[in-house]
Amino acid sequence: MKSIALIAHDGKKAELLDWVATHAGFFQHKTLYATGTTGRLISDKLQLPVHCFASGPLGGDQQIGALIAEQKIDWLVFFWDPLSSQPHDPDVKALIRLAVVWNIPVACNKATADFIVHSSLFQTDYQRSVPDFSAHQRRFDPAK
Repeated sequence: MKSIALIAHDGKKAELLDWVATHAGFFQHKTLYATGTTGRLISDKLQLPVHCFASGPLGGDQQIGALIAEQKIDWLVFFWDPLSSQPHDPDVKALIRLAVVWNIPVACNKATADFIVHSSLFQTDYQRSVPDFSAHQRRFDPAK
């Protein structure tokens, strides 16, 4: 079963909620993770089971980032607000960086999310390539 992380800044929560509602049938057969308020809204309003973490600024972004690093997330949907300053911007950048490092698809807006949710690749057992970081991890190993 595919695992999807759902996150939205305050100014984008309604948009994400509407988008998830439009595709509720798709999400019924996925494992969902979300940061605090976003997850509770999805769970309460759409009756979808969601594993909720802390609010983004309180560590939720890092909790989802940890799942990405552990290869437990298949897709990150993060509707972030490009017009509002966020006090936890470094956390957001770190989360997106981890998704790129681990080759996880990222949708930051409805158009991209629509493309991915309708992709034939997402509907199959597509196996994304996982980068091999063994050389990077050994770069300071005196035993190499």
